[in-house]
Amino acid sequence: MAENLRFQHRLEMKLQPKLIMTPQLQQAIHLLQISRLELSQTIAQQLEENPLLQDLTLDPPDEENSPSQDAERNSDPPEQTQVHDEALNDLGFKWENYLNDDYEGPKEANYSSASDELPSYDQTLARNVSLCDRLLWQLSLSSVTELEKRIGEIIIGNIDDDGYLRASLEEVGAIAGCGSDEVEGILNLIQTFDPPGIGARDLKECLLIQTRLLDLLDTILPRIIERHLEDLEKNKYLIIAKKLEVSIEEVFQSARIIEQMEPKPGRPFSSVENHFIVPDVFVLKMDGKYVVVSNEEGLPRLRIDPNYKKMLRSQQPVSTQTRAYMEEKVRNAVWLIKSIEQRNRTIHRVAESIVKIQKDFLDHGLAHLRPMVLKEVSQDISMHESTVSRVTMNKYMHTPQGIFELKFFFNNSVPSMLGDGNGKSSVTVRELIRQLVSKEDPCKPLTDQEIVEFLNRKDIDIARRTVAKYRTWLHVPSSNKRKKHF
Repeated sequence: MAENLRFQHRLEMKLQPKLIMTPQLQQAIHLLQISRLELSQTIAQQLEENPLLQDLTLDPPDEENSPSQDAERNSDPPEQTQVHDEALNDLGFKWENYLNDDYEGPKEANYSSASDELPSYDQTLARNVSLCDRLLWQLSLSSVTELEKRIGEIIIGNIDDDGYLRASLEEVGAIAGCGSDEVEGILNLIQTFDPPGIGARDLKECLLIQTRLLDLLDTILPRIIERHLEDLEKNKYLIIAKKLEVSIEEVFQSARIIEQMEPKPGRPFSSVENHFIVPDVFVLKMDGKYVVVSNEEGLPRLRIDPNYKKMLRSQQPVSTQTRAYMEEKVRNAVWLIKSIEQRNRTIHRVAESIVKIQKDFLDHGLAHLRPMVLKEVSQDISMHESTVSRVTMNKYMHTPQGIFELKFFFNNSVPSMLGDGNGKSSVTVRELIRQLVSKEDPCKPLTDQEIVEFLNRKDIDIARRTVAKYRTWLHVPSSNKRKKHF
């Protein structure tokens, strides 16, 4: 039977659609979803890698656009101009959009010669003083011996960013070659340094150090810190008053003082830098209508380097390798410019759609934020939901109500008790819960069920577990922990 088997080899052609993610398409998608800061970094990287790209905000204008050069170029014979254009059109792009010669560029400033006498830029920079430097400076001003200074340096070296000592007295003594008593004496000295509470080994010691510096050791404050911090955290003022046999007013005043103390003394010297949000678009109200304006300040303005334009226009022979290199870099540069322009247009269109849908929010504030989903905006601007989702990532809008991320405006709907489809935004409901809690009686805080009943009276159909979830998002503790025990 095996002898009857026959194998036939043949070629078949099948036509089927297939989506291929080219590097250019991947770059366009990447530019669409990155933040403004990441876009600046990407452009800076491309400027380094592609010699054909030029940043008009940094590079001075060349002399190519001078009237004499324009006249000379316009005086070329027609056949020579045609050859130049054909050389550019061979690359398959509309070069008039990218190789125009109309831009004059920024004017150079006329600086006085006295600027040479000014200090350099490095000399004008201020360096933040670290916590370690500040403590070592105070130690150097103290009257200590060389051994005590070495012990102090070891102790300071083992203080973390929060201001707590993370090494035992025995460990410091073993390193310094001395006893624990000497280490403890220097530690007591360091605990008098600024900031108050520095060098503590736990929270209680940190608060007690600050109590001593405030000269409040003769009050009930030390006893509350040593014995009743957990009761204080749960607002059990009445229990503390009974155990200490003092009035509840004294406990309340002591609690207010403890709240003003710094649990992390090293926090003011933290090296974490704050990054300010730069909005991508501005929403301005002009003649009673909201207008969306793109924020292009601080972003590089790209064009093709005019020196390479001259090379492309010239009739001088160019090697095949050089021409292939220039074609590749030109394509990359043009695609980058197109992708950035497309990114800006898409962000602008999405922002305009959001402004149109959320007009009541812009007029009246958070209580009037409408429920909105990606599909609503995608249908309005005829784009796919995935595109709208990418656009809203890490993009910010400056509005009359403040600066918000574009994703902030997309939120779920909490249904109405009337069942008419006019639900409230989940953000609006959370704001209502926050306002309720801020106005409640501290002796009788609202339970989750009482909040549900209040929202039901506002025609908001919400479950108790949803209220608990929203309360957690707002960092609001439960009613038991919010209750003040007077």
